[in-house]
Amino acid sequence: MKKKLEIVYKILAVAALLYLFLVSISLMGAAFKGFGKGFAENLIRTTSNPFVGLFIGILATSLVQSSSTTTSVVVGIVGAGGLTVGNAIPIIMGANIGTTVTNTLVSLGHVNRRDEFERAISAATVHDFFNLICVAILFPIELSTGYLEKTATFMSGIFSGVGGIKFVSPIKLVIKPAVGLIQKAALLLSGSELPAYILMAVLSLVILFFALYFIVKVMKSLVVNRAEIILDNVINKSPILGLFAGLAFTIVVQSSSITTSLLIPLVAAGILTIKAAFPITIGANIGTTTTAILASFATGNVSAITIAFAHFMFNLTGTVCIYPIRFFRVVPINLAKAFGELAAKKKRYAIIYVLGVFFLMPTLLIIISKLF
Repeated sequence: MKKKLEIVYKILAVAALLYLFLVSISLMGAAFKGFGKGFAENLIRTTSNPFVGLFIGILATSLVQSSSTTTSVVVGIVGAGGLTVGNAIPIIMGANIGTTVTNTLVSLGHVNRRDEFERAISAATVHDFFNLICVAILFPIELSTGYLEKTATFMSGIFSGVGGIKFVSPIKLVIKPAVGLIQKAALLLSGSELPAYILMAVLSLVILFFALYFIVKVMKSLVVNRAEIILDNVINKSPILGLFAGLAFTIVVQSSSITTSLLIPLVAAGILTIKAAFPITIGANIGTTTTAILASFATGNVSAITIAFAHFMFNLTGTVCIYPIRFFRVVPINLAKAFGELAAKKKRYAIIYVLGVFFLMPTLLIIISKLF
């Protein structure tokens, strides 16, 4: 009886910690949106060059931590005639890379525990490397053939008269009141928006580190090897099941960042392997675009539908090109594992990687392109 009660307490503790963890991610997103949304909008309006568009997509999405926000801004600008669909597609590709910054930042929450950190940063960066490889393959194909633009335009023509569906994410519904309350309290304490967003960002990191530390601790004592055996056996034997699980969960929660970020503590605790987490990540990549497609139908805006389909086709084509072929499939996994080992030995590389890939490199390349 005592043991059963202990298990119940641990399950309740994990549920409460997961709630805090999700609140911290949403709070971080709200803070970043506050910092960067206006800047991101102005940035997106400044280019018709596809190369610059790609880096603008990375930087803008890294600043607001949401590919959905970048996509909706792009749709608005395309609808107003400020960008063509062809010029918008590289920005969407960049947004796909930029959106992975959230789970990479989450993995830094394990930085003080070496083995955990190695697994966590590997689980986070496998998403980064997969999206970088997709861009490396599809960006030149798109420039030379216009494959995504043509396919998306054709599909939008078929579906433009279809009614839209607006999903309500149950997770966002539960988290929203807590985030709203913290946001109001931060504004009240700070008196103005910028200090409030700084306070929210700091608080989100404190909650994140606290939640991650105890999630891993409680999970390890709760599941021991049982969940590890079940999850790894099911997903390793049927990776397609993992892919569809990631797809379905992301459609429900309406955020690939939530799906992929939830995988980080599972991999860090040793409950899931990177190999088992990878198909879930890819499923989340596709899933995040389907809600945007369904929502775009409601707008009746052909540009909105075309951009949503371009995002979907980019992720679907990347998955079909890379995942079924073992030689290609292991590349992002091996790169992520190698980087995990390196970052665990020298933690500064993790910070350099996040700042370099998501912020400094795109900024530098945008500045150089503007100068020349």
